[in-house]
Order: sequence, then structure tokens, then C-alpha cells
Amino acid sequence: MTTKKIYIFKRFERFWHWTQAALIVFMMLTGFEIHGNYTLFGFGKAVSLHTVAAWSLITLWVFAIFWHFTTGEWKQYIPTLEKVDAMLKYYLTGIFTDAPHPFRQTTLIKHNPLQRLAYLGVKLLINPLIWVSGLLYLYYGSWVELGLSGISLQWVALAHTAAAFLMLIFFIVHVYLTTTGHTPLAHIKAMITGWEKTD
Repeated sequence: MTTKKIYIFKRFERFWHWTQAALIVFMMLTGFEIHGNYTLFGFGKAVSLHTVAAWSLITLWVFAIFWHFTTGEWKQYIPTLEKVDAMLKYYLTGIFTDAPHPFRQTTLIKHNPLQRLAYLGVKLLINPLIWVSGLLYLYYGSWVELGLSGISLQWVALAHTAAAFLMLIFFIVHVYLTTTGHTPLAHIKAMITGWEKTD
């Protein structure tokens, strides 16, 4: 079987991916400190850093959304159920028996059906829950003026923490799946260089 290199991930895509990853890791680090799991920066500094990272990530997402829509790359995330069963079977058993991968990347179709569904879950469930709860938390002092005094701060905090754990789960699974290429670092290398090896 021969392999060839194809240019999959564009420069901005790679910048957006790695910057987003770094900000999310940093927000988890400061967020769990805010919850009292450990002391690294100190509570006040952790809150300030968490807030700066949050606004940085929002700014990055605004640019990323603009880029996705102006380049047409948003189409990469349209969900499909086609071959989902084959992908599940591959990740559950095929990967351990050296079965052929049921999906082939191209420049037009970068994400397999399971990735598309996972990203849909992140964009429609985890991200909105994190941002709505996080902004409510951040502007707690203005709830009365905004007419939000009937909301429970405890429920906002629980929603934000639940979303953070969902993001942590997604992050762990995402990192694990990057090790399932031709070599354990092949997908990570592709996200650094832009070039992916494919059969």
C-alpha cells in the first residue's frame, strides 16, 4: 500500500487550532484553581487570568467564525450519519486488529462522520453552555440592572462546571484519537505542518 501527502490544514486553521487548545488548557488550569482544587496563581490572580483567557478565546472564535464562513470551510462540519457505524466499529475493535480505516481524508472532506458529530456537540452544547454560564458568572454584579435577579447563582456555577468537565472529556478523547494515525504522532505532525499522509 502506498501513501501520499496531501495539504489538509491551512495556516490560519493550524494557528486557530493550537491557540484555541492552549487557551482552553489554560482556562481549565485556572478554572479548577478557582474552584479550590489546588493553588498555583492564587485565587484573585487565577480569576483575572481566567477572564483574560476567556475574552481572548471569544476574540479568536469571532475571527475563526469569520474565516470559516468566508472560505467555505464551515462545510467541513456539516454532520452526517453515513459510515458512522463503520467508524464506531473501527474505533472500538478495528484499530486493535489492524483493520483498514473506513474514512479517507481529502482537502474537501477533512473530518470523519464521528468527528463531525463530536464537533457539532461541542458547538451546539458545550460551547454555548460554557459561554452563557461564564458571562452570567462574570457579570453577576449587574444581574439586577439586566433583569436577571431571578436566576440562581448556584445553578449558573453548576452549569459552568458541568460544561468545563464536558470540555475536559472532549479534550482527553480528542488527544487520544490523535494517536490513532499511521504513527502515534502522525496527526499531531499534520496539525503542525498542514500535510497529512493518506493511503
